[in-house]
Amino acid sequence: MSVYSEEILLRSKDVDMYRRLRTSELFRMLQEASIRHTEQLGMGRDKTLDRGILWVLLMQRAEIVRMPEYDERIVLKSWPGKTMHLLFPRYYSLETAAGEPLLKASALWSLVDEKTRKVVFPEKYGVVIEGAVTGEEIAMPGGVAKKETTCERDFTVPYSFVDLNGHMNNTRYFDLCEDCVGAAAAGRAPLGRGRGVVFPLRRDRAQRVPHAARLYGRSGIK
Repeated sequence: MSVYSEEILLRSKDVDMYRRLRTSELFRMLQEASIRHTEQLGMGRDKTLDRGILWVLLMQRAEIVRMPEYDERIVLKSWPGKTMHLLFPRYYSLETAAGEPLLKASALWSLVDEKTRKVVFPEKYGVVIEGAVTGEEIAMPGGVAKKETTCERDFTVPYSFVDLNGHMNNTRYFDLCEDCVGAAAAGRAPLGRGRGVVFPLRRDRAQRVPHAARLYGRSGIK
């Protein structure tokens, strides 16, 4: 199965106070689709998690046309790209049930040792994923220039934010970032086409971390 597909009905837990899909929930959906598809391809927990090996998300890129809304039915698709030595590219698309394009995204995944937190060679554990080409791929995520932040604060990672990899999940950073951006509270979409987010590297459980966030776009967000 080269392309994974699922239909999702957006519930109240998925959206914000303006009834649009939360940014954090969007990226959680992408992560979960990656996991489910990897399991379908025969590279599930018996080859990784049960052997002390973790899938980790290194970088993501998204081009958002619009955020879907409460009670909207959407179709999420995901497929792997060609493995690049230690890196596993993956692509995503999101559309309405009627076929309206909502988003295209790409990501880079890798495997790390749970104890040492060092990248491991996938062939050592028999992890092989064949890539697919659909013609819907966007560019892989690249480096992001450091920006001056408009909001900075310290944040202590609570127990409830720690995932099974033993750190604060990447998607949680979007909630923290949006809390720092006036656009979100004012009802304006803090992420959209051509916009990105800069956030610090994830930290392990219950650490106090400096949290600096800036959401930005081609014309900027105020």
